[in-house]
Amino acid sequence: MGVGLYFSISSFIILLFLSVLFFVKQRVRNNETIIYSKLLVLTILGVFLEIVTALWFGLGYPTDNILCEMVSKLTSSYYSLWSVWFCCYLICISKGEVSKKFNATSNYINLVIVFITLLLPIKFVPTNGMIAPQGLSIIFTYLICFIVTIIDIVICIIYRKRIRGLKFVPVYALILLGAISFIIAILYPQLFLIGYMFSLLVIIMYHTIENPDVKMIEQLELAKDSADKANAAKTDFLSSMSHEIRTPLNAIVGFSDCIKHADNLDEAKENADDIIDASNTLLEIVNGILDISKIEAGKLEIINSDYNARDLFSGLAKLVTPKMTEKSLDFQVTIAEDLPPTLYGDPANIKKVVTNLLSNAYKYTDKGYVKYDVKCVNNEGVCRLIISVEDSGRGIKKENVEKLFTKFQRVDEDKNTTIEGTGLGLAITKQLIELMGGTVVVTTEYGEGSKFIITLDQRIDNVIVNNSHSESSGMLDLTDKKLLIVDDNPLNLKVATKLFERYNAIIDTCDSGFKCLTKITNGEAYDLILMDDMMPKMSGTETLHKLKESSSFNIPVIALTANAITGMKDKYLNEGFNDYLAKPIDKDEMISVLGRIFSDNLEGVPSSISTVEEINNNTDFLEANGIDVKAGLELLGDISMYNETMGMFLDEMDNRLAMLYEYKENKDMSNYSILVHAIKSDCKYLGITELADVSYEHELKSKDKDIEYINSNFDNYISLVEDYVTICKSYL
Repeated sequence: MGVGLYFSISSFIILLFLSVLFFVKQRVRNNETIIYSKLLVLTILGVFLEIVTALWFGLGYPTDNILCEMVSKLTSSYYSLWSVWFCCYLICISKGEVSKKFNATSNYINLVIVFITLLLPIKFVPTNGMIAPQGLSIIFTYLICFIVTIIDIVICIIYRKRIRGLKFVPVYALILLGAISFIIAILYPQLFLIGYMFSLLVIIMYHTIENPDVKMIEQLELAKDSADKANAAKTDFLSSMSHEIRTPLNAIVGFSDCIKHADNLDEAKENADDIIDASNTLLEIVNGILDISKIEAGKLEIINSDYNARDLFSGLAKLVTPKMTEKSLDFQVTIAEDLPPTLYGDPANIKKVVTNLLSNAYKYTDKGYVKYDVKCVNNEGVCRLIISVEDSGRGIKKENVEKLFTKFQRVDEDKNTTIEGTGLGLAITKQLIELMGGTVVVTTEYGEGSKFIITLDQRIDNVIVNNSHSESSGMLDLTDKKLLIVDDNPLNLKVATKLFERYNAIIDTCDSGFKCLTKITNGEAYDLILMDDMMPKMSGTETLHKLKESSSFNIPVIALTANAITGMKDKYLNEGFNDYLAKPIDKDEMISVLGRIFSDNLEGVPSSISTVEEINNNTDFLEANGIDVKAGLELLGDISMYNETMGMFLDEMDNRLAMLYEYKENKDMSNYSILVHAIKSDCKYLGITELADVSYEHELKSKDKDIEYINSNFDNYISLVEDYVTICKSYL
């Protein structure tokens, strides 16, 4: 029967053990292991065919029948198929994952090879005392194996840098053993060395394929998923905030237009109150964006407090009224008469969910009505709110209802391309409602409209909460109180001085931490120090630490800074400051902080100092050029102070521009960030919002030492500064 039979039998036994090891062990399923499993099975079948062929010829069975020809041709097909699949394996480890189209093409090629091999003639001739197959079928097999080997060599040359380490071993082995085996097979076909060679290659490949521990892979996948979820939480949060910012902005724009066309001052004041409401809503959202702790935690907090329910729900109706009017919609509002005056819950998040529903109602309703109903069921100290928003708009198809509360899903996308939004609104709404312990359901008919119903339990409280914007009388009296204001920005010093002088305080100023230390060391006595933190050479925090090195220092110090990020107050308190005020200084917050410092001098909250009548008509020029004069007057009090502050801003600007050029050229990002920080602060006082925002971006980038960004955007920044300087000069 020949030596070849022993080669085949030994190969078959080893391959059976190898297949048990491979298929029993849990493994990663990828293209590499899939192709290897095919090669392994194919090799076992091929070696089995070799054994059958060797026995047939060795035992002298007749060769002139169809069965003998079929077995021989299948054996030849096995050699061709193995060569092609090994080439596929080589492509896989060279290029990484391969496409389904590639796999399909490979299968098609294999079928064609088998078909041609079976179709071509074969004959059996005596060779070295033994019958061996020959003919066109055998020649075709050798040709296929030769062509594929050439392709293998080309692939190895092209992708030699991608095939690393042990993965080259089977390739080397194929080239070396293949060349030897094919030469011997041509000379001595009865030895069946090709199948034996394929078996050796399969054994070598077993030790080179990537088959890592599945349990470890699962743990890595879990860790990866956790990291992806944490990153997605941050992205989702920022995306959702961008969605929510639009609603109060729309209200601000709508009511601002109403003020512009108001018939009398009372109507203008009423619209201004609504703008303040929308602005406060926008401020809450911005503060949420800046709250890093919420983003990192991947969740939204539920913060419960007492709130005036009627004011909250009627205020939301006012918020969307301009948009409803703009589209000529019949906006019907019903708020239950028995709604308790004060409820305990999370008013900020209730605002968000109801605002989202109302916003969707007017966005997707082109004509007809929007009904906004707030009903309640009061029982044993608990108020069950039933809030419904119904519209006669487009409605939703039944198959799309389940998508409504899925993130980033917008139903009928092709019909809603002109409608703003990211598809996050209802997902946010559902999440918040469930966090508050409530439910939301929707009933809809496509083309007829939709109705959303929220049910939410809130505790009834007996305290009275007044959310209205009433003006109270009384003043903060700081007579005989001496205040030291420390700030490197002359304009900030001027604004703060004017602000505190209104309350009869004695004001002293200095523009650095060093000068502050000198004043205290020289025995100057103060009742309060207001300290800017971001100053060159010595920050406010460093100055405070130096002051507290003296055991006799007992003057209260308030941090005065533009770092209005959630958590900054705790940071400054931990550093040793007595309190914290964000710039631009809010008068009401200032009253509250100083009231805690000088509790015996707080008589009440001062009435508003500036009125609409005080606004000079010339400020229309500034408003037309993008400067929010009203915001500036809110901070500075009156037009005289506003004009004086603008004059100081212009006086400083030539010197500042020269310093900006110098810092940029010297790559002095530390002083650059301090200077643009000062420009940002001045612009906020004057209502130059665009320049303040761009300055803030430059401040962040310079703090990160991003010189490339500064260089790329410097000319545009300087051009913007010069544009606003020109506008301000023209105004003055």
